[in-house]
Amino acid sequence: MPDTPFAPVILGNEPGSFPHGVLAERHPAIIGQVRDAFPYGPGQHRALDELLKSCTEGTVGPLPADAPDRDRWQEWGLADCAGRSWYDVPWLWSESYFYRRLLDAVGWFGPGTWQGIDPFRPSKRAELDAPETDAELAALDALPGLPEEERARALLHGSLWGNRADLGFRLSAEGAKTRDPAPALVADDSAALWSLLPPGAEATLVLVADNAGRELVPDLLLIAHLLAEGRAARAVLHVKPYPYYVSDATTADVVDALHRLRTAPGAAGGYARVLWSAMADGRLNVRAHPFSCAPLPYERMPDDLRAEFAAAMLTVFKGDLNYRRLVGDRMWPATTPFQEATAYFPGPVAALRTLKSDVITGLSAATEAALVAAEDRRWRTAGTHALIQVDVK
Repeated sequence: MPDTPFAPVILGNEPGSFPHGVLAERHPAIIGQVRDAFPYGPGQHRALDELLKSCTEGTVGPLPADAPDRDRWQEWGLADCAGRSWYDVPWLWSESYFYRRLLDAVGWFGPGTWQGIDPFRPSKRAELDAPETDAELAALDALPGLPEEERARALLHGSLWGNRADLGFRLSAEGAKTRDPAPALVADDSAALWSLLPPGAEATLVLVADNAGRELVPDLLLIAHLLAEGRAARAVLHVKPYPYYVSDATTADVVDALHRLRTAPGAAGGYARVLWSAMADGRLNVRAHPFSCAPLPYERMPDDLRAEFAAAMLTVFKGDLNYRRLVGDRMWPATTPFQEATAYFPGPVAALRTLKSDVITGLSAATEAALVAAEDRRWRTAGTHALIQVDVK
């Protein structure tokens, strides 16, 4: 994004800051979790040790000479970042490159027997198979008797809150607004969102997914409802082309989620049939564009992706990381209009996000003041607040 002095790009070099904690504490912990998840051999253990030392004490290193995406990463800034501390390059870039190097360490790109083995799969499957998922899917049985608008709102909030989907099925936008001392839903453009998805729409919805497991399931449920009720004629679900940020969804995770829905009793199985049929006849497509793993804001998206978003009646970005990439990973003044930060986007765009990082736009001054008074800065990163923001263009 262009230089914006009043909204600097976020780095991880400030001790005590949220980004610094991710680099100094979360990434080493993730390396330990991955090490324990599979019976990796000595080669993988050495590579993980080297990555750990690089992250904590060293500098950004190059990709292997035979890396299949080496040229792409050069275009994405590796030439500028190599040799610098992980803490002194843009935080979004540093995080993204960490996961790319982690896949190298465990042999994802091969060749070898560990090629294509998702190092995060055990945790993804454990969440999807958890008893809490059964309870959330059972809650769907209450929806068929509701008017369509109420079902749509419930599923929207289920998608918004992700693995708090049980709350989402009960939470109304009105209730979220009036919660004291600070609102759970800090911005709510849901009326504008529904205006872009009217019944009888003959256009395409694009949803850029975030996490797998219990957060992907409600995204799929929302898509199923929109297709079944004619609020979208077609849908495109964008996922990551390879494992990323521990829990980000890949095509394999979509398949796992669909199988989980298919085997569930009651209304959940009905939604699964809608989705299965839609994939079979082309009304629902899954895409894994390389730029989905780029360490860059969407303002720098390639032309083919720009054209796809421009042709959609609405593009919905799910989750915190996608929000950071949509508006730019900057310390925006919280009252910066969302529409200003997304002015570059080629078509109508919406964000459904629980707040798990410092980036925020589109708040009223009163809402920001209430949040700061109640929680200081914790409201930005704790995942206890959420937003629905729309730029209708």
